[in-house]
Amino acid sequence: MPRRVLDNPIVLAVLGLLLEQPSHPYQMLAELRTRSDNHAAAVNRGSLYNVVAALTEAGWATVQGQQRSGNRPEKTVYALTQAGYEELVRRLDAHIRHPEREFSRFLGAVAHLGALGPGGAVDALSERARRLQERTAADEERLAEARKAGVPRLHVIEAEYAIGLARSETAWIEAVIDDIRTGALTWPAESEGNRTTDAHENV
Repeated sequence: MPRRVLDNPIVLAVLGLLLEQPSHPYQMLAELRTRSDNHAAAVNRGSLYNVVAALTEAGWATVQGQQRSGNRPEKTVYALTQAGYEELVRRLDAHIRHPEREFSRFLGAVAHLGALGPGGAVDALSERARRLQERTAADEERLAEARKAGVPRLHVIEAEYAIGLARSETAWIEAVIDDIRTGALTWPAESEGNRTTDAHENV
């Protein structure tokens, strides 16, 4: 199994799931997709099975047994080993201690915001802010339901963090929109963006 499989971002998530309880890959896949939009977009059955195989080969997970549900085929259940627990702790400690510059598509797009022109920038940013607010409201509702159901805060701490990030991003976007509208953020007269903003004159 190529070593690079162990560098897959979902390795940490899978180790975390196995820390909670032994599980089979299908169950892991469903849980990852339920818990995180990022995992839902990044993980598929093939990549997950490769990760589980790599964890087993590395000695971080081990086969605990087989599980059957009705007439369905047996599923292999995996459990976290002591070595896997130690690797999980090592990775968690490193990721929490050391902030990384994580590139996102939005960051890459913002770097070229000028190409949209003032009107286009306001229009696009306003829609993003609206979508973020809708998503954040839904996430806050789910978090409130989890807390009401008695889920310990430590088990949903990542949801708090995601909501905090979304709120901060929304506040920044709204501030930039205001700066464009007041003229605090200007476009050079010769910029390409200004030559393509006829459709967005009403800022």
